[in-house]
Amino acid sequence: MTAALHTSSLTSLPLIARGKVRENYAVGDDRILMVASDRISAFDVIMGEPIPGKGALLTQMALFWFDKLTGIVPNHLTGEDPLSVVSGEADKAQVRDRSMLVKRLKPLPIEAVVRGYLAGSGWAEYRQSGEVCGVKLPPGLQNASKLPEPIFTPATKAEMGDHDENIDFERCVAIIGRELAERVREISIALYRRAADYALSKGIIIADTKFEFGLDADGTLTLMDEVLTPDSSRYWPAESYAVGANPPSYDKQFLRDWLEQASVDGKPWGKTAPAPALPTEVVEKTAAKYREALTRLTVVS
Repeated sequence: MTAALHTSSLTSLPLIARGKVRENYAVGDDRILMVASDRISAFDVIMGEPIPGKGALLTQMALFWFDKLTGIVPNHLTGEDPLSVVSGEADKAQVRDRSMLVKRLKPLPIEAVVRGYLAGSGWAEYRQSGEVCGVKLPPGLQNASKLPEPIFTPATKAEMGDHDENIDFERCVAIIGRELAERVREISIALYRRAADYALSKGIIIADTKFEFGLDADGTLTLMDEVLTPDSSRYWPAESYAVGANPPSYDKQFLRDWLEQASVDGKPWGKTAPAPALPTEVVEKTAAKYREALTRLTVVS
């Protein structure tokens, strides 16, 4: 395995933005090189230790899902080799296997969240109001209950370090307009249904996920960013699923569970930077969770 990459620093392209996991570099005026580092964040805090191989696994999984979702909505992939736009072996080593060369789009300022099961913030909101983001749900549901139908529960995009805010559909309409909001809702649910059906055939439940969309120069709605990775989705092994409790997941839940009981200077960690140092066991087990999810999804049965 190649050395872990905590932060890329390409010299052959200008940096546009550095996110929790990815760096985006400008390729002319119309394309972006997205480099997935091995960083991992939890509770909106970036950990100091990278997860070796994570960026390559995320990229491989995103490319797998873009292919599976063909025909529902255009995506941002250009089809070009990311290595073709960088020079020098140092830059190529940072780009190889962990990058996508994509169209530059105008991002929509909302996250398109789809939930097929009740979990996380959705479960917390349901217990208080019987609703999730303004969507009324039947009484008597439990943690991890499968919903009668997948629901669209949008969120606003937060600045780095802030938390995304769940919003109802009318607030989404106010932000991006009714026609576009309705298209995003319809397409997001279609994407989720196809992905969830496929994943279930491989023994994985996709409890929820978030999609991001942008508009190209012609105003065409386009699926962008990562898609259906364990960083943007809640993956559960079907064989250990039971209503009433969160199943052990393939996403970052193992890391979150460890952080919940971690301490800094003898005090419980307050979910603010800096994060506690991750033990080798936590790093290795988190990496293994990502690898297992990709293997299960892509193995030919």
